[in-house]
Amino acid sequence: MKKTSGSDQNILLMGGAGYIGSHMLRVLLNNRVTPIIFDNLSSGMRQFVPKGVPFFKGDLKNLQDIRSVFKKYKITTVLHFASSIVVPESVSDPIKYYENNVLSFINLMKAMREAKVNKIIFSSTAAVYAEPKKIPIPEDAPLVPSNPYGQSKLMCEQILRDNALANKDFSYVVFRYFNVAGAYDDGGIGESHEPETHLIPIVLETALGRRAALHIYGNNYPTPDGTCVRDYIHVQDLCQAHYLALKSITGKARNQVFNLGSQKGFSVKQVVDATRRITGSDFPVKIFPRRPGDSARLIASSQKAKKILGWVPKRGLKKMISSAWEWEKTQ
Repeated sequence: MKKTSGSDQNILLMGGAGYIGSHMLRVLLNNRVTPIIFDNLSSGMRQFVPKGVPFFKGDLKNLQDIRSVFKKYKITTVLHFASSIVVPESVSDPIKYYENNVLSFINLMKAMREAKVNKIIFSSTAAVYAEPKKIPIPEDAPLVPSNPYGQSKLMCEQILRDNALANKDFSYVVFRYFNVAGAYDDGGIGESHEPETHLIPIVLETALGRRAALHIYGNNYPTPDGTCVRDYIHVQDLCQAHYLALKSITGKARNQVFNLGSQKGFSVKQVVDATRRITGSDFPVKIFPRRPGDSARLIASSQKAKKILGWVPKRGLKKMISSAWEWEKTQ
């Protein structure tokens, strides 16, 4: 007989030991749902998974690894956070990204089909969009990824759409993330990537003296202060959207795509200035030429998530930086 995880729902968290997955794990535990965690620990951290939570170390590239989870547990819904996410690396090593993000996803879909698991929430990215002509960016904006990372996610979105057409019982929700930041309220978990490519943790590492200076790439963009503007969303707000989607994945959210962003833009300089105020560190900054492919402004329209899911992000840039700061100081 297949096991349950001790709750009415058996939620499988793919990549549940990673940055976003481990925050989602805590949201579920706080709502009395104990998920099953699957992670290869290539970037996830085993210590992010509390004792008593079922954990499988496995690799999605190995179909038998994921099959073993479905054989042991009667899974109801999958939350997919497992992927490679570094845009420059995807350009230099595209095969890695198509293997890790697309072929692995096909293995997951095969295992789900065999086990008759018909619900999945999938993490996609704003990198699926073309250079924006409309700000904030709506979900129906043109989809023309400029790098293999975005392309790999768009391929997975298409697989979900095709599968839903082929199987009337299949339900999915896709979330396109903008810039996720921040750490859990208690400071016990936070963002940890190797190498780190996200702005806020890089700025904080510089404030702690772990980097000689912060590098800003371009200060002559058509923005108020000349630096790129991005939409930042706190990781706990992002996870709350997933929890709301769990409740309505077979209802009003069924087979829908949502942006997850704050619908507010902050420039690199604004992030730097806010970090200096919060940390009290006047760290050095060096200006470098623009990087190819960097857009001047990327801001999400989050009206669809608000209307259908009732989702409203609650934590602003100050909270993102301050919570990440408390985490970063312990590393």
